[in-house]
Amino acid sequence: MKLYAHPFSSYCWKALIAFYENDIPFDYRSLEDPGAMQELVALWPHRKFPVLVDGDRVVVEATSIIEFLAVHYPGPVALIPSDPAAAVEVRMLDRVFDNYVMTPQGQVVWEALRPAEAGRDPFIVQQAHDRLHTSYRWLDTRMTDRIWAVGDTFTLADCAAAPSLFYADWTEDIPGDLTHLKAYRARLLARPSVARCVEEARRFRAYFPLGAPDRD
Repeated sequence: MKLYAHPFSSYCWKALIAFYENDIPFDYRSLEDPGAMQELVALWPHRKFPVLVDGDRVVVEATSIIEFLAVHYPGPVALIPSDPAAAVEVRMLDRVFDNYVMTPQGQVVWEALRPAEAGRDPFIVQQAHDRLHTSYRWLDTRMTDRIWAVGDTFTLADCAAAPSLFYADWTEDIPGDLTHLKAYRARLLARPSVARCVEEARRFRAYFPLGAPDRD
């Protein structure tokens, strides 16, 4: 298999964590490599990553890649629960982290990248910060009695949570009183698969337009 990805991309982390959790071999086509972006665009003209190629199959979107691995390359860590009800909850939390943490975090970053002459929108930025705070408080309550997003087992939802909370906390600090959420983020970063992504991305921190904090 080939995975087209960039080590600093949050959605690439999400897919990479799934590979690392089950030690699935793959050819890492980093988009820093010569020719890799051109190969990706030929496969997926939207120029979004990660993209997985397995034989004649092309799989786009991180969630779909993780679902594909669960079906075709199952390992000891079942990222998609076999119990249908638990699987629904996992998929719900996956969408929560992508849409209500990763998306507003990304909006703040994209506004920072927008050229000043193009007209940065402070309303969008404030709305994104507000959405992050709403998500933080909801997640803190949810994590009161949980180890991982859906109980005691690491799943797809945690693959989504790790990069979401990693970068969101850089963008808008998780308030100190949200102790359950802060502890969950710490557990995620201590997970070997996540820690590996953090280290692989470390040399790219200058890319973060808001300025990467001197931590993590």
